Amino acid sequence: MKIVIAPDSFKESMTALEAATAIEGGFKEVMPAEKYIKIPMADGGEGTVQTIIDATGGTFKTVNVKGPLGEPLKAQYGLSGDKKMAVIEMAASSGLDKVKVNQRNPLKTTSYGFGELIKSALDENVEEILLGIGGSATNDGGAGMIMSLGGRLLDKDEQMIEPTGEGLRDLVTIDVSQMHPRIKEVSFKVACDVDNPLTGPNGASYIYGPQKGGTLPILEQLDQNLRHFAKIVRKQMNQDIDSPSGSGAAGGLGAGLLGFLNADLQKGGELLVGILKLEDSVKDADLLITGEGSINHQTRFGKTPVAVSHIGKKHHVPTIALTGSLNEGYETVYEEGITAVFSIVPQLASLETALENGATNLKATSANLAAIIQAARAL
Repeated sequence: MKIVIAPDSFKESMTALEAATAIEGGFKEVMPAEKYIKIPMADGGEGTVQTIIDATGGTFKTVNVKGPLGEPLKAQYGLSGDKKMAVIEMAASSGLDKVKVNQRNPLKTTSYGFGELIKSALDENVEEILLGIGGSATNDGGAGMIMSLGGRLLDKDEQMIEPTGEGLRDLVTIDVSQMHPRIKEVSFKVACDVDNPLTGPNGASYIYGPQKGGTLPILEQLDQNLRHFAKIVRKQMNQDIDSPSGSGAAGGLGAGLLGFLNADLQKGGELLVGILKLEDSVKDADLLITGEGSINHQTRFGKTPVAVSHIGKKHHVPTIALTGSLNEGYETVYEEGITAVFSIVPQLASLETALENGATNLKATSANLAAIIQAARAL
């Protein structure tokens, strides 16, 4: 029997590799003679860099960058084992967790540090850059990223604007002639699980601005500034960055990536499934095990368990998901090809205790699952 184990990380408890190892350990206690294939997964969110490093024997690289408020910050990204791919999480340099609650104001934050990470990766001569853009503190349409990569966003006096959502108000001229020369040589793939446009009631500012500290007057100004930005890009670069699906992701960073890096935005789980070549291992498997820290009604929208289950469904391989918590609407994953879902938490416990015992509980649940399968095989 061939069993493929392909979980995401269990946030704040286990990396994807640690989760896969725990699942394998539980199964081997009951079914030691089977063939096990571990493929740690991710969906472009937190833990993606670690997963790619684990999967490819890669390394971390640390870079001095500007944080969301322009402060000095050390941030890391990953290089694959063959040095051909870089993996960058936007949150590492420009994440909301980098800004104290009482300092959050999306008018003032910048994606400049994210661009500095991209520049470092370009200087490493990689061929492909995978970008995870969740958890941003910014609403600048990628202006900071563009400027750190050599783009010149100029005001009426031909001076550089502030690389923020507020600074876009002053934009008059765009000059991309000095942008990093390797941008055109590299393939940019973006894990993006939202389909919001750049502006309007469903755009970056109104939908995601409040969680970044935006009040209604701030959101109105940000939306107006992004609309102004899109108008100038359309006029001077002949590109529509306002309406494409996903352009409103990460405070409009999606728009900047589309317009200035010619990036390809994809559902995160599906993107990683392809990069990690999961299908090659699943197509002749007998069982597929996946999971992550929480499964709910949003899991079906590009998250790892469902992306994995789609591969299982394609090849008629039953898929079982293990999770820390089952939340409202989790049943929708059954429609996506998941056969069964099990919580690994054996009793009422505090979140701290559940996270601390995650690997132990995951291993125990896997052993119980293996026992059920073993009993069924004996019938």
